[in-house]
Amino acid sequence: MNQDEEHLRLLSIFHYVVAAFAAFFACFPIIYVIMGLVILFRPQSFGPSKDQPPAFVGMMITVIGAIMFLFGWAFAVCVAYAGRCLSRRRCYTFCMVMAAIACMFMPFGTILGVFTIIVLIRPSVKPLFNGMTSPVVTK
Repeated sequence: MNQDEEHLRLLSIFHYVVAAFAAFFACFPIIYVIMGLVILFRPQSFGPSKDQPPAFVGMMITVIGAIMFLFGWAFAVCVAYAGRCLSRRRCYTFCMVMAAIACMFMPFGTILGVFTIIVLIRPSVKPLFNGMTSPVVTK
């Protein structure tokens, strides 16, 4: 196994790890969903009627929490799929785009995204995604 294949294998593993972290952190907005639902369906738990938040506040908090949850899980699934694509040497462009997007998930995604981009822009790596073997470089 040459160095490029080893780096792609390691990047694939690290994509799965970052995807797991992203999925875990994407579950935190469920707290907002629960809090919004409490405001919607049990406003009396916040005290007398003059202290209760309006229903639209509960709806807004619920919708924003649900959107954050869904986007977080979509990101985690895409990072995991990029790891699978790296291990199978498929979807070069998708892997490159996901590496760039992963840079926003600090600090782990940033590190992973930068290293993935560095590996993917090597001239010897692109032929691996086309089903060819890496060219042998002699010195």
